Amino acid sequence: MSTVSGVDEAKGWRTFLHVLINTAVAGLTTNFLWFSVIFWIYLETKSILAVGVLSGVYMILFAACSMWFGSLVDRYRKHRVMVVSAWFSLIAFAIACVVFFALPADALLDIGGPWFWVFILILLAGCVVELLRGLALSTTVTLLVPEPKHANANGLVGTVQGLSFIATSVFSGLSIGMLGMGPTMIIAFVLTAIPVMHLHLLRIPEPEIAHDPNRSAVDFRGGWLAMLAVPGLLGLVFFTTFNNLTSGVYMALLDPYGLNMFSVEMWGIVFGIAGTGFIVGGAIVAKWGLGKNPLRTMLVLIMALGVLGAAFTIREWQWLFIVGIWLFMVMMPAVEAAEQTVIQRVVPFEKQGRVFGLAMTFEASAAPITSLLIAPIAQYWVVPYMDGERGQQRWGWLLGEGESRGIALIFLCAGIFMVLIAAAALLTPTYRTLVRSYQSAVPASPKIEA
Repeated sequence: MSTVSGVDEAKGWRTFLHVLINTAVAGLTTNFLWFSVIFWIYLETKSILAVGVLSGVYMILFAACSMWFGSLVDRYRKHRVMVVSAWFSLIAFAIACVVFFALPADALLDIGGPWFWVFILILLAGCVVELLRGLALSTTVTLLVPEPKHANANGLVGTVQGLSFIATSVFSGLSIGMLGMGPTMIIAFVLTAIPVMHLHLLRIPEPEIAHDPNRSAVDFRGGWLAMLAVPGLLGLVFFTTFNNLTSGVYMALLDPYGLNMFSVEMWGIVFGIAGTGFIVGGAIVAKWGLGKNPLRTMLVLIMALGVLGAAFTIREWQWLFIVGIWLFMVMMPAVEAAEQTVIQRVVPFEKQGRVFGLAMTFEASAAPITSLLIAPIAQYWVVPYMDGERGQQRWGWLLGEGESRGIALIFLCAGIFMVLIAAAALLTPTYRTLVRSYQSAVPASPKIEA
């Protein structure tokens, strides 16, 4: 069985694995550095607001760049896009190292000062551009892997991401706790250089670029029309966007919650333990796929995630938190793989970069809205309320006692919200329409045109 690029299945799988591992190392490094920065800033300032703002800015940049990045993936060869992304990250991290070592810590930690934002924005630029490789990876599944194996390949992506997540989580905490931010910066720079060298040795069989005469530099219109061409696909993106509003809650508050419960070193280890769930979940998808109806699988799992999100902080018990996070991670690869599998089947290959980019634009824009809103609400209203006698009297029977009961109350509400919107989505006509579109789609294997 051949692939879109015309290479045989075995060679396509080998090349895909090289691309996957390279992208995983790049993602590990950028996440390692960003996690470390968040840990460092929170431990030095104890500001939930600062963490929420930084998480929100991070996702805003993701949303702002996604459509442009998706257009670049469609416009240029996938290998070239990955090389440019890798070099950009390397240069950005080199500049960030210079800024870090040239300035005193007080200047860098002054949230109201200019140098804090110069340093953060340089790091953000290096981290966000890694999204280019992630989008290119999604299209190489179509390019290199036969269609019946797409769900399995997407599951394998989840497994490798889980391994990266474990390493990122453990080493970020240990690095900040034992080495400090300076050595962490140097480690990230060195790890960024390794995928650059590997990419220059790697060849992706894409002899000519798939031609789309209507493509433009930042082709929002092309992505939008490609999405509208599939009945029900826009509904999937809107649902995922709406669901991501709850993701912003966890993005803003999970680190403060965990760092209140554990030391920074132990928090990294806890996240690493939780990351094994990502491996288990990804391996399950890689082995058995997502079933005949990936959309139903996704929505049922999102309801289960909502139940977990509401329950895993209902008491300030370390074992409950660890088990809840682990189960959360087990289910996430299937949720992520379901959307990718649908798009890879119903959207023509030459338009997938823009559709993935447009979907990412919508979905990534939701989380920072919640993150930026919930951080000040948590710090100035909910947390003080739950720390007071009135909050304890009203909610203590449900949430117990502890330092982070205000954050637990927010997680409870967010989890209930996830359950309700996923259950509602299963009952909509849009869901049934997209299921029919997916089941009736004939996977295309076009020749790469000049």
